[in-house]
Amino acid sequence: MGMKDKQLQLISEQTSPLFRIMSVYNADEPNRRHFENNICAFHIGDGYILSVAHNLRGVASLLKSIDENLYQSEIFSKLNSAQQQMFDNCYPLDSSTNKRYEKLLSQSDVSIIKEILRQINYDLRWITLMEKKVCTPYLIIQFNDASFFQDEVLTSQFEKSMQMYEPSINKHTFLLETKLVEAFYSSDIALYKIVNTSQEVIDRLPKLEIDFSIFEDSFSSLYCLQSSTANEIGRMLNKAQIEGYLEHFNVFADSIGGNYIIDGFRYLIKGYFRFGSSGAPYVFYDEKTSSFKVNAIQSEACPIQLSIDNKRDGNFQYINAIASPLKVVEAEIKKHMLST
Repeated sequence: MGMKDKQLQLISEQTSPLFRIMSVYNADEPNRRHFENNICAFHIGDGYILSVAHNLRGVASLLKSIDENLYQSEIFSKLNSAQQQMFDNCYPLDSSTNKRYEKLLSQSDVSIIKEILRQINYDLRWITLMEKKVCTPYLIIQFNDASFFQDEVLTSQFEKSMQMYEPSINKHTFLLETKLVEAFYSSDIALYKIVNTSQEVIDRLPKLEIDFSIFEDSFSSLYCLQSSTANEIGRMLNKAQIEGYLEHFNVFADSIGGNYIIDGFRYLIKGYFRFGSSGAPYVFYDEKTSSFKVNAIQSEACPIQLSIDNKRDGNFQYINAIASPLKVVEAEIKKHMLST
């Protein structure tokens, strides 16, 4: 099998290691399930998944559900009587699950709820919602047909609630529960692991072996494996070029936990990347093993800009990206993967 065939495998739903991680409310309740916080992710073997870290400290727009005990101790107890009445109306209790679920809210109600949560400084960061099990990170895997990698035996290992047909995109979706192993915020890399899943299912997932080398800027065989140009459903493999190196420094806003710094060694990348491609792997073809390997991960857009018609305001086109070489977390990744 030649390089072209291996390239096509990287974008095929049956052979691609590129997936998405989303924060899921009520994952085991299909009629109440809600997906947010979409990010690119890829499998590096034995159920370990790599993505970026900057989305973890982003803030959810609104709670979709919350456990009753958490609701009483962290929200209700901090409200005045009018606010308590409003929250009880907007988040009625279901005694069968002991959870409160957002009911259909007017835009006015949404604005008021958001302001109240802001006033009590309620922590809506995704990392916190995951830690408190308000929502759970799941790996999203989608196919054209109804079986998991065209294997009925593996498909039968999924609970019915963990597989679904989505008519709007004509895809069959499978959910694999993950947990955050460690977030390396300064490097903008996050390591997850698939949990509560059989080893047979994990072993079937396509994967990318890591090459921890630092490439020369003359290296001409780098590609970005990312979501397709139109949306996150498809995949795209396009050429990329290392244009230089950075000793990077940037401050990311976090109004609840405090702003944090991402810094350290980075590649400056020239080549197309779409907004929403954070977490995408940069891969190269290794002639010795006749396989693609991953070397870096898409982190940020780089503010080296072109203008159109000499106009500046609202008219910037980013032409560079910043990628984190996996070398910067080599020791940490090896420590976790070798411990299993």
